[in-house]
Amino acid sequence: MAHYCFSPVHICYKFNEVDKTVGLIVNPRSGGDVRRAVAAAARSTLEDKVSIVRRIVLGSIAVGIRTFYANYEPMQIVRRATETLRDINVNYVNDSMTFTEEDSTIAARLMNDMGVPCVAVLGGDGTNRAVTKGWRDIPVIPISTGTNNAFPVFIEPTVAGTALGLVAIEAVDIEEVSNQSKLIHISDHGEDTDIALIDAVAVNDPYVGSLELFDPKTMVLAILTQADPIAIGFSSVGGLLHPVTGQDEHALLVQFAPIGSGKDETIIKAPTAPGHYDSIGIHNVRALPFGEKVEVTGEVLLAFDGERKLRVRNGETVHLSVRRDGPKVIDPAKAVTLGRSVMINT
Repeated sequence: MAHYCFSPVHICYKFNEVDKTVGLIVNPRSGGDVRRAVAAAARSTLEDKVSIVRRIVLGSIAVGIRTFYANYEPMQIVRRATETLRDINVNYVNDSMTFTEEDSTIAARLMNDMGVPCVAVLGGDGTNRAVTKGWRDIPVIPISTGTNNAFPVFIEPTVAGTALGLVAIEAVDIEEVSNQSKLIHISDHGEDTDIALIDAVAVNDPYVGSLELFDPKTMVLAILTQADPIAIGFSSVGGLLHPVTGQDEHALLVQFAPIGSGKDETIIKAPTAPGHYDSIGIHNVRALPFGEKVEVTGEVLLAFDGERKLRVRNGETVHLSVRRDGPKVIDPAKAVTLGRSVMINT
């Protein structure tokens, strides 16, 4: 049966065994927010997540991985996924929880400190943002279990596990099978204070904790690292105007204007949430070069990767810019193609 260790400093194994392990960071709450009530988003159940983790682990076992490092969380998804598997070790990196997104940040930081070579993250854009705050250039396969999923990918978890295992056993070179992501940096008085993976949006909304969808009349501007017309959320808004891929060496700046204000040079209809379309007034859109600072002056509310996070008060100013210094996203197809000899016996 699987062996579990709950100590964040695990001394039962030699450190060099960490080189042949796969990390698992699971957000048990992903895919269950208010957009199930105010839009038509599907729910990602605990059973779904258990099945995904089990398949990741089995895919990794197929190429020789026997040790896994995971975040301990209240629903015990990893334990449920692995409790009937034989001859594997599951080590939990944390022995306490905050019951906030900070748990994902802490888990990523601890896995980085322990030398875990690569990680599967189950969640949406917000979960991956939290993970990135703990490990800026984390080698990762982000697997979609959230709502707005411009950053995570939809992939069969078995194959994702195999790709991670091939990276962990060094059958493939991480630099050859991954692409480094762009990051939006939020700075105040010259110091970085926060990040976003996909979008940073300024809105005239008085409520940080609002449970409503973003109202097009309140939108001020958005910076997007990816703009995909077949995505959901602000990435889709940008994608309908000017598509930008993760590989393009620039981001996108969109300036909004309320419809009928006289400043709305374009009006588009975009899916701002699953099953929900909005008509949105656009004042201007342009490519945003890396390093160019965009000044945002209050009073506005800033949302990062779809979640309201920062109030910029009247008279205050923050700056936003984009650099390519984020997670190293593993391409499963490339990893399995280059490492397939491990699975071929001639």
